[in-house]
Amino acid sequence: MKLYYSPGACSLAPHIVLNELGEDYALEKVDLGKKTTETGSDFKAINSKGYVPTLELAKDKVLTEVATILQYLADHAESAKLFPKFGSLERYRAMETLNFIATELHKGIGGLFNAAMPEEGKTAIKARLALRLAWLDSQLAKHPYVLGENYSVADAYAFTVLGWCRHVNVDLSKYAHITAFMDRVGARPAVKAALKKEGLAA
Repeated sequence: MKLYYSPGACSLAPHIVLNELGEDYALEKVDLGKKTTETGSDFKAINSKGYVPTLELAKDKVLTEVATILQYLADHAESAKLFPKFGSLERYRAMETLNFIATELHKGIGGLFNAAMPEEGKTAIKARLALRLAWLDSQLAKHPYVLGENYSVADAYAFTVLGWCRHVNVDLSKYAHITAFMDRVGARPAVKAALKKEGLAA
């Protein structure tokens, strides 16, 4: 497998999970502005959407969209128990959580990076985001990880997008349980290894 990534982007989540699984994989960095990879390939010929993450399973066989890639990786290495089994109510609850992270956190926080966004728009996004963060904080008050007692691929995703907050002037310090979650997940060896590989940590 090969993961196409951009440092610190949402592709960090599957990068973390690949490390958690001990998978044999390759990495190729993408310049999202130029749409080229570090080896000079045309990235849009690999993923016509032009954004990361992209997981190449075999030649001309790729998966895109972070939530889908995370589920594929978890199902690919089911013994690691990083996501509930298909058909169970727990699976649908877990998919519900991935959808919340993707639509309410990822898109909300990610939108604040848009330099063309007027300040009024950013203020509105932050107000809505505060509600979502307060809810997540209340859930993490009950258990250590977003799905409950056990670490999952959803935690890698949540850790990734919540990590963007410091770059867009969203203060997480008021959310004690989210802050503890970030410390807890950030201490995992697989997370440290991914951050170091992407040049985001020493």
